[in-house]
Amino acid sequence: MDRLLEFSMNHPELVGPFFVLLIGFFLLESRRGGKTVSSAQLTNLINNEDALLIDVRDTKEYREGHITGARNIPFSKLKDSLAEIAQFKEKPVVVVCKMGQHAGAAGKILNTDGFKNVLRLKGGIATWSADGLPLVKGKAK
Repeated sequence: MDRLLEFSMNHPELVGPFFVLLIGFFLLESRRGGKTVSSAQLTNLINNEDALLIDVRDTKEYREGHITGARNIPFSKLKDSLAEIAQFKEKPVVVVCKMGQHAGAAGKILNTDGFKNVLRLKGGIATWSADGLPLVKGKAK
C-alpha cells in the first residue's frame, strides 16, 4: 500500500488521468442502462404515461411483493422474452430489481434491442418499500 501511495505521489500525470477515465467510464456505463427515476416519478409514469414496468427479480421474490402492474421477466430470461414486449418499444419502460444493480444491465439489453425510453427505478424495490409505497403479493404475470 505504501508503494502505491508513493507511486501516486511521484507520477500524478499518470494517476490523475487514470481516475478521470475511471469516473468517466462509470458515468457512461450507468447511463447506458437508462436514466434513473424516483418512486414518485415512477408513480407518475405509470398513472399518466402508461409505462411498462418490468420486474427483473426472480419469480419467488416477485411473488413475495411487487409493484402493482409490474410484469415479471427474470433477468436470466430477459433476452428470450424480448419478442413478447416488443410492442412497447416506443413507450416508457421502467426496469425494477431488488436494489438497483440488475436494472442497469437489463436496461442495456432493452436499449440494444431498440427500446427508445428505458428507465430504471433508483434503489429498486428496497427504495420503493422504504418510501412507504405498496407492494402486491401474488403470482407472476
